[in-house]
Amino acid sequence: MRYDYLIVGSGLFGSTFANLANADNKRCLIIEKREHPFGNCYTKKQHEIDVHQYGPHIFHTNSNKIWKYVNQFSEFNSYINSPKVNYGDTLYSFPINLMTLQQLWGVNTPKEASDKLEKEKLNITKPTNLEEWILSQVGEEIYYTFIYGYTKKQWGTEPKNLPTFIIRRLPIRLNFNDNYYFDKYQGIPENGYSSMMSNMIEKTEVVLNTDYFAKRDYWDSLAKKIVYTGAIDDFFNQKYGTLDYRSLKFQHEVLTDTLDYQGNAIINYTDYDVPYTRIIEHKHFNFGKQKDTVITKEYPQDFNKKTEKYYPINNKVNNDLYDKYKNETKNLSSKYLFGGRLAEYKYYDMHQIIGSAMSKYET
Repeated sequence: MRYDYLIVGSGLFGSTFANLANADNKRCLIIEKREHPFGNCYTKKQHEIDVHQYGPHIFHTNSNKIWKYVNQFSEFNSYINSPKVNYGDTLYSFPINLMTLQQLWGVNTPKEASDKLEKEKLNITKPTNLEEWILSQVGEEIYYTFIYGYTKKQWGTEPKNLPTFIIRRLPIRLNFNDNYYFDKYQGIPENGYSSMMSNMIEKTEVVLNTDYFAKRDYWDSLAKKIVYTGAIDDFFNQKYGTLDYRSLKFQHEVLTDTLDYQGNAIINYTDYDVPYTRIIEHKHFNFGKQKDTVITKEYPQDFNKKTEKYYPINNKVNNDLYDKYKNETKNLSSKYLFGGRLAEYKYYDMHQIIGSAMSKYET
């Protein structure tokens, strides 16, 4: 066989795995169905700005090991993610912090904010869904201002139909800290993710515009082991059924002679009647001063055969279905390794994907 590993997909899991294998003098081949590498982390230079083609990617981690690892391939800047919220044409600090509560209620101290929140919270002792959980934490005004419309757009259903874990990641603070993440290390590659990931796989052969399933037997014959990062139900030809996803549409727009369009990298639009969930202004990720700017409106949409899989819908029906596919993989472990967001039907942050690839490679 010509290769030690055939890696299906050039996203962050596949690229990390290839880099680790190459460091051990293993021969790898990556095949990628898109016309460009690096999956949803792909950034493209437009008007000297690194444009995140598939939504904003902010790297954050508490792991010294992972932070040291990614810094081999790029210098990282000091970007901190502090989005804003536009609701009813009023802008709010976000994630929810003391400034947000001052804007809403006029409270000025952590004690005043805590007392007000206690009055606003609904007495729901055992929340069973997203809506009940957030109402039990912050009450109705915050829920309908910041959560309801955005969540309904993002997931295409009423928030009461969603599990609580989707919202539990949202920080709620009683100080003026508007950093979205708690992690020790945060930033964005100074030359974009495409440059960083190019350095990761510089010793790996990559073939683009290639559908693994069109010549599956041929590709499998080239390597001792297959690292599969695509959709798990596609691998098994949907034998148990199709897993559900939410998809996204990105509308990119170049604004010439515009130094600054919105004053921030990310502004969320939480009114349900506004069709997009957020506007991204990419130059802010690298503190850019270019004379032009590029913005992206992000529209949630249903998944179908013509759209990309972005967010797994991890309700009980889908999780039970995924478990059937996962059980099938146990019998294939001598030849196939499954990893990444689509193969594991799981929402991952970037550092978690790298950590998973490291763990699976070491195993």
